[in-house]
Amino acid sequence: MTLRELEYLIALADHRHFGRAAEACLVSQPTLSTQIRKLEETLGAPLIERTPRTVMLTPFGEDTVERARRIMREVAEIRSSALRSLNPEVGTLRLGIFPTLAPYFLPHAVPRIHRQFPRLETLLIEEKSDALLARLRSGNLDAAILALPVNDDHLKAEFLFEEDFLLAVPAAHPLARRQSLVLGDLNRYDLMLLEEGHCLRDQALDVCRLSGASERTSFRATSLETLRQMVGANVGITLLPELAALHPASGDIRLLRFEGISPNRRIGMCWRTGSAMGAFLETIAGLLRDVAQELLADIRR
Repeated sequence: MTLRELEYLIALADHRHFGRAAEACLVSQPTLSTQIRKLEETLGAPLIERTPRTVMLTPFGEDTVERARRIMREVAEIRSSALRSLNPEVGTLRLGIFPTLAPYFLPHAVPRIHRQFPRLETLLIEEKSDALLARLRSGNLDAAILALPVNDDHLKAEFLFEEDFLLAVPAAHPLARRQSLVLGDLNRYDLMLLEEGHCLRDQALDVCRLSGASERTSFRATSLETLRQMVGANVGITLLPELAALHPASGDIRLLRFEGISPNRRIGMCWRTGSAMGAFLETIAGLLRDVAQELLADIRR
């Protein structure tokens, strides 16, 4: 059994097609097919069911693919560890972040990373939280910036910052004349929220439950900027995270803070507990924490 054979098997599981799997592995289809058969002979059991149109994994094949993925992740960690032992600031950082934070935080954080680590290549992936967690667990990301808590014993979560939620209302709205408000002030209103899959939607629903507010079910936005534009168009009101206040709101929008119990979200950076980059990721987390604290201090002045 060789690592190359396991690589071919994983590619076949991903593509479910010999030709596409061979293309992804940069080999000919006969070569890939021969190596898969050799692996089956070595193991003494079939890995795939060959049909004229599709490729299906046997139950043993499914189990073997999952084990092969773990093996290949460990191999990647060994290679990464070797590189980092020579120079922890050279190489590639694959960093994930969710959409309701990315446009407000990354333009400030990435230049700071590049200034401190000029030889580091940063690959950024913007996905919803569930997709980021899947990529992180599979080894396709080195780290991800996520809303806390993240309950996974195989992931280390480093706290970065906490940001409040602000209420965004049209300038003509009755609440726009207020300097601030408390959660109970929302109990007569409907809030526009994001569509399913966004962690911010779940956090906003928690605010609705605490305040007695309701969701405006006739509209669900695909992005935070859509919500902002709808508020500016006097369609409704919504919650925006504090860092979104860095983007100047139009004159048609007022952003209001909550007094007393202020709804908020906690943000952290997560990576696999066995990552060879662990010590370096701690440094990156510290840098991101500093950037966030500076941004929030400016907003709160």
